[in-house]
Amino acid sequence: MNLDGKVVIVTGAAGCLGRVIGEALAAQGCNVVAWDRDRDALATLAEQQPGWTCTACDLVDPGQVAQAVAQAVERHGRIDALVNNAGLIHNGLLFNVMGGAQRRHSLEDWQRVLDANLTSAFVATSHVVEQMALSRTRGVIVNISSIAAQGNAGQSAYSAAKAGLNALTVTWARELGALGIRVVAVAPGFVDTPSTHAALSEAVIGDLKKRTALRRLVEASNIAEAVAFSLKNDDLTGMVLPLDGGLRL
Repeated sequence: MNLDGKVVIVTGAAGCLGRVIGEALAAQGCNVVAWDRDRDALATLAEQQPGWTCTACDLVDPGQVAQAVAQAVERHGRIDALVNNAGLIHNGLLFNVMGGAQRRHSLEDWQRVLDANLTSAFVATSHVVEQMALSRTRGVIVNISSIAAQGNAGQSAYSAAKAGLNALTVTWARELGALGIRVVAVAPGFVDTPSTHAALSEAVIGDLKKRTALRRLVEASNIAEAVAFSLKNDDLTGMVLPLDGGLRL
């Protein structure tokens, strides 16, 4: 795929990583369609990136997603790729032996994290793929997964969501290959973004760096480059690309 002129939707685009991904794709000639449910952050993004199509959208609401797809097609005529980047990091023990206000992992938190990280990708992809298939577009879906998909203590919901996203990457690649649609996942380690520093203490981050072969967190710009590579390589599908600096070793 030649990225020049391609129409690429980036979900969670008003967040740090989504913005970096969008900027990297725009620099390679893509028409970026930014989806985010945070209207205020999206309004700021629209001011800073006037060439982007910014649409407020709750990704677990099929009606809003269908409308956002229609708006993208109305403006650009097609959709060539979707980057499922929207999500949130959550920490929570299944059972906290120390007790406290919440001894067991709450079902509310479980559902909220799965909706943000997994259901959102399912709903967005189903609508975008429908558009691609009906217009006979040989498109690409890129899912932003995580090393947590391998199982990370203290992150039951987040790990389950990302493991599910990895499974969907393979499932969709098998289903959609005959339509010329590729599906790839990029699985970073812990990324050097404000959300990571908000979710984890500096002591935990320091320990992660010590256990990582490259002794540092993953740079968001390198994730963006991996997304661009996934879009451009026409033989890549059904794969989860680890991008963790050697944390898995």
